[in-house]
Amino acid sequence: MTDFTLHTEETAPEASLALLKESQKSFGMIPNLHAVMAEAPGLLEGYQKLHALFLETSFTDEEVTVVWQTINVEHACHYCVPAHTGIAKSMEVDDRITNALRDKTPLPTDKLEALRDFTLSVVRDRGEVNDEAVQAFLAAGFEKRHILEVILGLSQKVMSNYTNHLANTPVDKPFKKFEWHADGAPTS
Repeated sequence: MTDFTLHTEETAPEASLALLKESQKSFGMIPNLHAVMAEAPGLLEGYQKLHALFLETSFTDEEVTVVWQTINVEHACHYCVPAHTGIAKSMEVDDRITNALRDKTPLPTDKLEALRDFTLSVVRDRGEVNDEAVQAFLAAGFEKRHILEVILGLSQKVMSNYTNHLANTPVDKPFKKFEWHADGAPTS
């Protein structure tokens, strides 16, 4: 496996320095994902911008969490599932939602379940979602705008999930307590 550098402000390419400073300011640390992405400044900048844009969508915090974690779990991202568990806690999202997403068990409301189902359709069908799935999503109370906002969330998660797979990004210390394994094996 190729080793990727966990960049700091001392080792990162010059074009990534301001981006890492922004990460430090936003998170109180440089997340390991950002430290890896700093190798390619455009990737880190794009990821940060998509993250900010997705947080500005018309989704509630619970719905944002459903989209993120549905994709993270589907992609079996060892880094993003625990990181977004911590983020959901900071957003005060009900633990029942987070646990249902991590464990692939039913969500507490039909509307959130419809969002997970639709998000999975977008991921699994690579955007070629059948009309029945689209209509079920709209019938659950979502709008056409939400269809497109799921794509925005997926775009962000592809950047992070794929980076983490290739770099085997170590989970940050604050998120270690939320470790997750796709195979359901006990976490340490």
